Amino acid sequence: MDRLDRKILRILQEDSTLAVADLAKKVGLSTTPCWRRIQKMEEDGVIRRRVALLDPGKVNTKVTVFVSIRTASHSIEWLKRFSEVVVEFPEVVEFYRMSGDVDYLLRVVVPDIGAYDAFYKRLIAKIEIRDVSSAFAMEQIKYTTELPLDYMVLDNQKSGED
Repeated sequence: MDRLDRKILRILQEDSTLAVADLAKKVGLSTTPCWRRIQKMEEDGVIRRRVALLDPGKVNTKVTVFVSIRTASHSIEWLKRFSEVVVEFPEVVEFYRMSGDVDYLLRVVVPDIGAYDAFYKRLIAKIEIRDVSSAFAMEQIKYTTELPLDYMVLDNQKSGED
């Protein structure tokens, strides 16, 4: 990975539908070498997927709920079962195992409070949870899927150059 790869990633994070020829022009490469770099980053798993970002209001998922979960069980078996249950719910768009007071954090998107209540009831019917606390987002101030790329370790930095 080098500075050109980082430039390519930065542009792809902004617009992955950009034609390879246009992308190549923006980073100062010809089309074929640019395409090869993209393919290599896909093969290496740096680029996991290219997706469309949807407007939550237009697809009726405008309510975001952060769900903090505490459990009485901390076994691998319970974690595996809980993970299997949670991934079944399309409303759960993010799922984290946490440190600190909260064991798990979910980000859930639904149309309204009633839909969240139905989600909650389906969740607790499938697995026992000690404590659930829900916080409804009042306003989304910042949202991005773009990762900061300034922390990337480039090939010349690995060898002590730069």
